[in-house]
Formats: sequence, C-alpha cells, structure tokens
Amino acid sequence: MTLAHILDGLRCACCGGLNVLWLDAVRGLVECRQCGERAGCLVDCGEAA
Repeated sequence: MTLAHILDGLRCACCGGLNVLWLDAVRGLVECRQCGERAGCLVDCGEAA
C-alpha cells in the first residue's frame, strides 16, 4: 500500500490537467493521473535546523 497525496491547485506540465497530480513521497514520484506522466522529486520531511 502506498500513501499518495493530491497536489491541489497544480497543473500537469504535459496535459494541462488541474488537480490531477499525486505525490508519492515514499517512492519520490509525482504522477499525473490523467496522462500518466511521472517525475522524480526530492522530499524533505525533516525539521529545519
């Protein structure tokens, strides 16, 4: 099971779909649920020093 979070208010750069991007912080991916495009990302879940 993967916990994914919707990225509200953002558009996909490929298809232009609004509110279709999902962040999977465990795998380090952002995926568009409309066109299937994927992008790698860096997620910083730590506290600021």
